[in-house]
Amino acid sequence: TGHRISRGRPRRGSLMAWVGLVVHEDRPEAVTQATQLAGRLTEQGHAVRRSDDPALEAAAFVDGLDLVVSMGGDGSILRAVHLLDGRPVPVLGVNFGHLGYLTTVEPTAALDAVGRFMEGDHDLETRMMLRMVVGRADGSLEEVDHALNEVVVGRAASSQTIRVGVSLDGAFFTSYAADGLLLATPTGSTAYAFSARGPIVDARHRSIQLTPVSAHMLFDRTLVLEPSTEVVLEILGDRPAACVIDGRDLGPLAEGDRVTCTASERTAHLVTFGGRDFLQLLKAKFGLEDR
Repeated sequence: TGHRISRGRPRRGSLMAWVGLVVHEDRPEAVTQATQLAGRLTEQGHAVRRSDDPALEAAAFVDGLDLVVSMGGDGSILRAVHLLDGRPVPVLGVNFGHLGYLTTVEPTAALDAVGRFMEGDHDLETRMMLRMVVGRADGSLEEVDHALNEVVVGRAASSQTIRVGVSLDGAFFTSYAADGLLLATPTGSTAYAFSARGPIVDARHRSIQLTPVSAHMLFDRTLVLEPSTEVVLEILGDRPAACVIDGRDLGPLAEGDRVTCTASERTAHLVTFGGRDFLQLLKAKFGLEDR
């Protein structure tokens, strides 16, 4: 399965825990709630760090944490996973966004949810991630990164349709003329891939979805691939492209540059309470309850 649900272990009881708050700084209600939550946790004897503390560098923020509380939308959870940089720290999502596929609780339940986590009254979902390597045409490696949602190779803002060659496990498949190509995990199937008319995939599945964006060709369907597949996207022609991973712009791509993706050895660990029913989540998020 693509995500594993395990029962949470009892935490440190009355002993101090280290809690990191990843706060969406442009949402005043999230900033206010973070201040209130930090105060209550400090009163209870826990130590709190905040991502919006300008005095903390990323490594200093995440080192030694027992829990990360993401206070925003799904983008804040992506940011939290990126900040953890492979550390197996559980992430609890508090929903200050809109759809909130990855978030677990609403703001009013945040303190209670953290308390339940401390007592071990929680589950953990382990989500598949992608490993991506950008290789330049001259043979140099420029960037290695990991994605929870997706890797996108798309046209630059001023560019027209780009041509991208796709190879699977070392064998050339075809070239696409499109606004871009995106590689999504099952978690990411309800993100950008969804707006590109890709399939909705249960997060418990393990696979890579290759979806063209606005393809200028007859073949425009999503390929659902084994997670072990090595997917190589190569820029063909001189039209500029860009690489974006989980919303982070990694910069331009030129002719001959390659983006190589496969399943990552890293996973994301999301805190839940009693597990989540995938179909019920879809019904709630898309207003299907009364149909």
